[in-house]
Amino acid sequence: MSAKAITEASGKDVLNRHLNQNGAGAATCRFATVNAETDWSKLSVDQPWLLNTPLVVKPDQLIKRRGKLGLIGVKKTFEQVKQWIEERLNKDQKIGNAVGKLRNFIIEPFIPHTEAEEMYVCIYSHRSADTILFYHQGGVDIGDVDAKAVKLDVPVDSELSLADVKTTLLKAITDAATKERIAKFVFALYKTFADLYFTYLEINPLVVTADNLYILDLAAKLDSTADFICRPKWGEIDYPPPFGRDAFPEEAYIADLDAKSGASLKLTILNRNGRIWTMVAGGGASVIYSDTICDLGGAAELANYGEYSGAPSEQQTYEYAKTILNLMTSSPKHPDGKVLITGGGIANFTNVASTFQGIITALSEFQPKLVEHNVSIFVRRAGPNYQEGLRRMRDFGSTLGIPLHVFGPETHMTSICGMALGKRPIPQAASVEFSTANFLLPGGQQAQADLKEASDADALGSDESDGVAVTNNHQQNSASNGSNLNRKFFSNTTKAIVWGMQQRAVQSMLDFDFICRRDEPSVVAMVYPFTGDHKQKYYWGHKEILIPVYKKMSDAIHKHKEVDVMVNFASLRSAYDSTLEVLDFPQIRTVAIIAEGIPENMTRKLIVEANKKGVAIIGPATVGGVKPGCFKIGNTGGMLDNILHSKLYRPGSVAYVSRSGGMSNELNNIISKATDGVIEGIAIGGDRYPGSTFMDHILRYQADPETKLIVLLGEVGGNEEYDVCAALKDNRITKPLVAWCIGTCASMFTSEVQFGHAGSCANSDRETATAKNKALREAGAYVPESFDNLGELIHQVYSELVKTGRIVPREEVPPPTVPMDYSWARELGLIRKPASFMTSICDERGQELMYAGMPISEVLNKDVGIGGVISLLWFQRCLPSYVCKFFEMCLMVTADHGPAVSGAHNTIVCARAGKDLVSSVVSGLLTIGDRFGGALDGSARQFSEAYDTNLHPMEFVNKMRKEGKLILGIGHRVKSINNPDVRVKIIKEFVLENFPQCPLLKYALEVEKITTNKKPNLILNVDGVIATAFVDMLRNSGSFTSEEAQEYINVGAINSLFVLGRSIGFIGHYMDQKRLKQGLYRHPWDDISYVIPEQYN
Repeated sequence: MSAKAITEASGKDVLNRHLNQNGAGAATCRFATVNAETDWSKLSVDQPWLLNTPLVVKPDQLIKRRGKLGLIGVKKTFEQVKQWIEERLNKDQKIGNAVGKLRNFIIEPFIPHTEAEEMYVCIYSHRSADTILFYHQGGVDIGDVDAKAVKLDVPVDSELSLADVKTTLLKAITDAATKERIAKFVFALYKTFADLYFTYLEINPLVVTADNLYILDLAAKLDSTADFICRPKWGEIDYPPPFGRDAFPEEAYIADLDAKSGASLKLTILNRNGRIWTMVAGGGASVIYSDTICDLGGAAELANYGEYSGAPSEQQTYEYAKTILNLMTSSPKHPDGKVLITGGGIANFTNVASTFQGIITALSEFQPKLVEHNVSIFVRRAGPNYQEGLRRMRDFGSTLGIPLHVFGPETHMTSICGMALGKRPIPQAASVEFSTANFLLPGGQQAQADLKEASDADALGSDESDGVAVTNNHQQNSASNGSNLNRKFFSNTTKAIVWGMQQRAVQSMLDFDFICRRDEPSVVAMVYPFTGDHKQKYYWGHKEILIPVYKKMSDAIHKHKEVDVMVNFASLRSAYDSTLEVLDFPQIRTVAIIAEGIPENMTRKLIVEANKKGVAIIGPATVGGVKPGCFKIGNTGGMLDNILHSKLYRPGSVAYVSRSGGMSNELNNIISKATDGVIEGIAIGGDRYPGSTFMDHILRYQADPETKLIVLLGEVGGNEEYDVCAALKDNRITKPLVAWCIGTCASMFTSEVQFGHAGSCANSDRETATAKNKALREAGAYVPESFDNLGELIHQVYSELVKTGRIVPREEVPPPTVPMDYSWARELGLIRKPASFMTSICDERGQELMYAGMPISEVLNKDVGIGGVISLLWFQRCLPSYVCKFFEMCLMVTADHGPAVSGAHNTIVCARAGKDLVSSVVSGLLTIGDRFGGALDGSARQFSEAYDTNLHPMEFVNKMRKEGKLILGIGHRVKSINNPDVRVKIIKEFVLENFPQCPLLKYALEVEKITTNKKPNLILNVDGVIATAFVDMLRNSGSFTSEEAQEYINVGAINSLFVLGRSIGFIGHYMDQKRLKQGLYRHPWDDISYVIPEQYN
C-alpha cells in the first residue's frame, strides 16, 4: 500500500516542522503522547505546560468521529487527564464492527473559541488533481462535508494561487483580513501537502481566532513509497494498524523482510486463533483466495491475509513460511484441525521449485507440531519449474505424516479452497501435463486439442440449461471514443527498446517472438547507463544474435528509428526520470513501466505528460501485457511451457484487462481452456494510478474487429469499474463483457485490510468489490457468482458466440520448438555433464556462504577466529581450539622479519617503482623457497622421515652431513643458543604445554642439542619448530588419519602458514612505502662489485 494513515501526533509533528516555513502563520501544535509505558512524572517535567493549562485528551489510533463516540475529554486538569486515560487504557472499545483496545492517547492544550471560529479544510489526491475542500463551519456536527464544502481542484503538475483560494474556496468569509489569513494558511497547507507527499490531510476543526490559527483535530495519510525522497523531512514515521487489529511482532518481522528485499512479502493477522491459514503467491491471487474462503463461509475462521511474490529467494520464502507455521502452531488447537492453503496463480518469473524448497524446509522443521495440530495442507501452483516444485512437494508430503494434497495448472486456481473447507471432493489423481519447460512433448498438442474438443462438445450440449445468452444489445460495433489511445499497441512487426540489463526477460521476449514465427526479433536495443556501449549475446531460436546496449537513450532512439515501444525495467527510484526522458522522443508510442513503488505524485505527472504526447503507459507495478502471435512485454506469460499451454503463440478471440500481473497469467490459462484463446491481454498494474485505465483498453478491444469477447478482472478500491458500467449503458461497449472484481472479502473483515496492490483498498462503500460487481451486473456485464465460476461463465458466453457463428474456431497449428537453455535444462534434471571444477571447501550458491559446510553466520557467532577459518578452508573440519590458536601464533610470528629479507626487499622495490599492491606482494611471494621461508615443507619431510625410520638424532645428523645436505629448519644467521629466538621459544612452550603429543618436536630438539654443540647458531629455527609442530598436530590431534596426515605433508601444506603470515608483512611494507612517498629505488654503485673482464674477447 502506498497511501498509509499516520497518527495525529505524527501528522502534527510533521506540520510543526514544515507548515510555517511556507507562510501558514499557524500556531505550533503542542501535544504529548501517552501509552502504557508512559512515566507520568517524567512527562510533566518534560512538558511543564501540562500542569498549568486546561487540557484535551483523546485516543490516537486512527479512530474516526471520536467526538461523536464520546472519546474526547475536554477542559481537564493533568490529574483528570491521567484518570481519564487510566479508565480507558487497554480496555476494549467497540467502534462499528471492530473491537480493539485503546492503547495510545494524545494530550493537547484546550483552545478557548466559539463555534463561529471553527472551520473545515481537507486536501486529498486523486488521479488527475488534488482536491481542496473548505467549509466555513467545522467541528463535530459538520455533517456531510462532500455536499456542503466548496471544492477546488488543483490539476496535476499545476500551481495553486492565492487568488484561486480566495475567490473559489473562501466566498463565505466576509472579513477581508480573516480571508487573507485563511487564504495564506490554505495556500501553505497545500504546498506542504504536495512537497511532503501527503495523499490525504483533514483538519476539523481549524480554529481561526482574532490572533491565531489552531489545528485541533488532524487526520493524515502519506505516500509511503516516497520514503526515499522524504525521509529527511518526515523523520521516523510509524504507520499504525487500523483500529481493531493489533500490530503483531510477526507482521513487523515480515515487513522488515519486505523492506530489505526486491520481492514482495506481506502478512496481516486477522484471527490468531483461526483454523484457516494461507500462504499465497501473488498479490492478486492472495485476494482471490481470501474472497473464495469467505464466499465458502470461512470468514470467521480465516487467520491471516498475506502474499509472497516478485521472485523471493529460497531463504526468504523459508523465513516467510516459518513465520506463518509458527503462528499457526502456537495458537490453541482446533477441534476440527487446521488447514494450510498454499496456493498461487501461474507465476511469470518466480522459480516455483526454489520457493517450494523454502516452504518444504519450514514444514520439515514444524512437522511434529503440524501433526499435533492435525493440519491438512492443500497446494496449487504453476509457473517456471513448477513440475519440479510439485514433485518435491509430493515426495515430501509422503513423509510428513499429515495430509498434503498437491495440484498444478490443470486444477482451477481456487479449487483447493473448496477442498480444504470440505465443500468440494478431493480428486485422487491429477491430469497429466503435456509439456515441460521449453519443450512440447510428442503428442501433447494433439492430446490437448482432443481434450478441448471434448470439453467444447460438453459445453455446447449444456448451453440451453445454463440460461446464458448473448443479448441483442451486445452487437458488434467498432465505435471509437476518439482517444489517442484507441489504437493497436502491438503487431507482429513491433520493435522495442528495453531499459535495464534484464537478460532473462529479453531472452524470454525473443523466444516468444520465435515461436510466434516472427521474421525478426522484437527487441532491437537495450539501454543501460551504468556500462559503456557494447553488444549483448542472445539466442534467436537455434542461433546466436547480438543486441546493442547503449549508455544513452538518445543514441538508441536515433539509431533505431523503427522502435515505438519501450519496456522500462528501471528501479522505482529511476523509473520516473527514464520514462520522462523517453517521452521526449515522438517515435515512442507505448511505454511499459515494470517497477512497483513509484511515488504517486511522480506517476500522476507521468500520466499527464504521456497524455499530452499521446503516449500509452502500461504500469507501473505491472508484468506488462501480451499480444499472442505478435509481441509480449518482458516476463509476461512466464516460461515457454506456460505460453504453449495457454496457446499464446497464436491469437484467439478473447481480450482481457486486469490489474494483477500474476492473475493475468492465470487468465491466460483460464481463457485458453474455456475458449479459443487470448487475442490480447494487458495488466495495467496494481498501483493506485495506473498509466492507462480499464476503459482505455476495453475501448481498444471494442474497436478491434478481431476481438469478440472482453474479460475484465477488476478489484476493490478506486472507481474505474463504474466508467465501464457507464460505457455499457450508453452502448460505447457493445461486445460481450465478462467481469469480476476481486476483494469481496473486504466487507467481511471487522477492520480495514490493505491487500497486496497499492490501489486495492476501499475508501468508501462505492469502492468495494461487492458494490462494483453489482453495478457491472446491472449495467449488462456477465458477472459470475465468484471467481471460482469465472472460467465456466467465460466458456458459456464463448460457446454461445460460436453457436451463433460470431466466432469460428480455427484449426490448431503446432508452434516450432525452441531449444532449452542449458542452465534451465540442468535445473530441471533433463541433462547432465561432468563439471569443469570440483570444490569441497566452500559454497556460495545458497542464501548464505558456507565454509566446509558451516554457514558464515555460525563462523562469526562461534568466534572461531582466523585459526578456525583456516581449519575449515584448508582441512575441511573444525580442529581443536589449541590447533586454531597454534595457527594464529604461527601467522603472528611469521608476519614479518624486517625489510632486509628478500621477500620484503622485492615488495619494497616494486612499490617504489609505482606498481600496484597485488603486483608488489606477488613479487615478494615469488622469492619464497628453500632458501627463504619455504623450508617448512622440507624440514617437515626430513625430520619425519628420520623419526619414522627410527634414526637416532646423532645418526640423522651424521647421515645428512655425509650426504652433504643441510638440515632444513636448523640454523640462523643472527640468533644462537646464547641469543635464542624468542619466536621459537613461545611456539615451543605452547606446543609442549597444549598438544596431546609432540614426539617430532622433541626429536627436533634432540637434534638441536647435537648441532649446537658443533656451532652455537645451529639452533632449531622458526621454520623447524613450526614444521615439526605442524606434523605433530596432523598425526596426534585425533582429527586426521595417518594417510591424511601424510598427504598434507606431501602436498606442501605446511609452507602455507609462512606464505599466509608473510603476506601480512609484505602488505605492510607496500603500504609503508606508499605512506612515506618513497621514489623509484636504484641500487647504489658502491654496493655492487663490478667484475668485468680486463679485455674484450
